[in-house]
Amino acid sequence: MDGINLPAMLGGIGLFLLGMTMMTDGLKLALGPSLASLLHTWTATRLRGLLFGIFSTALVQSSTAITVATIGFVNAGLLPLGQSLWVFFGSNVGTTFTGWLVAVIGFKLKIEAAALPLIGIGIMLRISGAETRRGAVGNAIGGFGVLFLGIGFLQQAFAAGGSGLDLSALSGHGIWSILAFVLAGVLLTVVMQASAAVLAIVLTLAEAGVLPMNEAAAAVIGANIGTTATALLAAIGATPNARRAAAAHVMFNFLTGIVALFMLPALLSLIGMLRDWLELGAQPAVSLALFHTVFNLLGVILMWPLTGRLARFLEGRFRTEEEEIGRPHYIDRNVGSVPSLAVDALHREVSRLGNIVLDMARLRSTPDGAGPAAWPRVNPFPPLSRAILDFVAEVNRHPMPQDTAHNLATLLRVHRYYDTCHELCAELGRIHSTLPLIAVHDLVDESRSLAAQAVGLLERVDPLLAGQTLPEAEQLGGFELAYHALKAKLLEAGAAGSIPIEQMDELMSGFSALRRLVEQANKAARMLETLDPVAGSAPVSLESA
Repeated sequence: MDGINLPAMLGGIGLFLLGMTMMTDGLKLALGPSLASLLHTWTATRLRGLLFGIFSTALVQSSTAITVATIGFVNAGLLPLGQSLWVFFGSNVGTTFTGWLVAVIGFKLKIEAAALPLIGIGIMLRISGAETRRGAVGNAIGGFGVLFLGIGFLQQAFAAGGSGLDLSALSGHGIWSILAFVLAGVLLTVVMQASAAVLAIVLTLAEAGVLPMNEAAAAVIGANIGTTATALLAAIGATPNARRAAAAHVMFNFLTGIVALFMLPALLSLIGMLRDWLELGAQPAVSLALFHTVFNLLGVILMWPLTGRLARFLEGRFRTEEEEIGRPHYIDRNVGSVPSLAVDALHREVSRLGNIVLDMARLRSTPDGAGPAAWPRVNPFPPLSRAILDFVAEVNRHPMPQDTAHNLATLLRVHRYYDTCHELCAELGRIHSTLPLIAVHDLVDESRSLAAQAVGLLERVDPLLAGQTLPEAEQLGGFELAYHALKAKLLEAGAAGSIPIEQMDELMSGFSALRRLVEQANKAARMLETLDPVAGSAPVSLESA
């Protein structure tokens, strides 16, 4: 290390990281609102998802920002995991843009001529509009300049060339040297939490003649694998979809890195031919940037036929209790091919669906319960509901007797009732959030009494709670009278100013939803009762979720 300018090296790394951070933050703020709409539009096919991942990451200079936005769409149910994988893979290819930025611009321009004006322009824009999009663009431009300044200091640090850094302990030992530089790339990336900075160092060393091409390429492979550490850290305590996305990122990078390592001599020969064909020149930095891009594209080609299987594999992993509940237990493609068996299986599955939504409604209708903290983190109703509808579509493709068709139509109507119950469940949170704010004790007591009455009725109409009989007309009528009495008192209290109008409106909306939910659940239960009873099904509880 005697010939290395250590302060220049540390300062160069620091400025490079600072520039990357400024550029990424500025571009995310400037382009953030557009990313979501673009993501929704550009992920319809695997190719479009791949291209979106490449170009958006190259533009924003942050694969994390693109990954987080994509995971958000997956969690919201707007994007299937299989399609999102192509955005992740494209994002890996997009990160190679940094290498091209350093190799093509950083080493070919006079640093002061490029960096200092960019820093000045960027800071002026930022000062003139700190909270505006103009300020965000200025932050990005200034970061661009700081990044180039960091490259300049790195060049100064290694200006002594081969005499500046003695790598003889690592070099010249064949496959062991290659593995050592892969490990060095991994460790540096894990420590610095920025593969771009490691890539800049490797390109600088190669351009200075310190690193041979094959060992520099090994370090680039290591940096690519090292980026998975960030994904693994982000997956700790995250949602199942976030962990699936992190697993896809890790698997892609490891597979790509291992294949590139085994094919290293062939890839370097290919890089030489491509460089000559594209007339890119013989600079080591350009060759390494080309190598980084080619082996990531190779990973995409390898994953192209495997993505469907990978998505199915990942969807079966990291399941929460709620997701297991939301998985069909009785219906599948084999049963769907025999309509008479399909109706019985569908009866059981629709009964499970009813149990899930009514259990959720009971949790949300209990004013003295634990509140939203006790509600399921992942709603099991939507995936099971979709699976039921897909199953019905499959059954309809086969001829069936008239009575079977009638039973199928009845079960579809029951499904619709439970779907309405699920929509109404969202309104029940108004009761939980508003009732503790009410200062009139009589209203609070009457509200709790009505909610408890509703919980009792929901238990009676739950298709999987054993030993329950459906409520009589008098019990339903009593609940209806109690609801109207509470509604009248709420209106009087709001008109008299005893409670704020906003609180009155929230409680009335919540209890109106609860009343309609009881009505819909009762219709579903009575319609199910006209079919054969379901046997062998156990109730599903979300209270421990």
